[in-house]
Amino acid sequence: MPNGERYVNTTLDILVKDAYGSFSENQVLGMPSWAKSDRYDIELRVDAATADEWKSMSDEERLKQEQPMLQKMLADRCKLKVHLETKTLPVYDLLVAKAGLKMKEAAPGEESVGRFSVGELTGRAMPIKSLIMALPSDGRNIVDKTSLGERKFDFDLKWTPENRMESGDSGPTLFTALEEQLGLKLVSSKASGKVLVIDRMERPSPN
Repeated sequence: MPNGERYVNTTLDILVKDAYGSFSENQVLGMPSWAKSDRYDIELRVDAATADEWKSMSDEERLKQEQPMLQKMLADRCKLKVHLETKTLPVYDLLVAKAGLKMKEAAPGEESVGRFSVGELTGRAMPIKSLIMALPSDGRNIVDKTSLGERKFDFDLKWTPENRMESGDSGPTLFTALEEQLGLKLVSSKASGKVLVIDRMERPSPN
């Protein structure tokens, strides 16, 4: 929306994760079940000057601006109270496979474009961190251990999601596709990480 942000038919667990940082499913403890099922339409309104400033920001920069607003809204409407703890969590390490990298490095000045859908990712001039953000990971964080830094790549990744395999669809798993098509490998591991603990959360008050 032109004067802020609109969340349509969304669950509040998504807003909590957005409000407090990049938390995967297993990094949030104590989330009420209704916060994962009840759906809401939510609008965050800002003044014209802030809205204009947001237009020139990346999604990541804009989210940092939105987070204090989301936190205040959740505290006011849902009586949300949280705290952070450090725990050892299951993660995936992303590595360059033994056969070597199979992605083509992007040409200088190439425009960054990403198209993501179920079972398919297409990227042009995208850094590894953008690929990681788009990969499904069973609620685990993916830790970049490729040493590729900020280099940008062109890639096309196609795989068969588990639920489609159960329905009889054939094709490579995500793990196989990553290695065969991009030359990357996901390896199960553990790492110390922050978890967000929900101390209190009530269904939101009416408008």
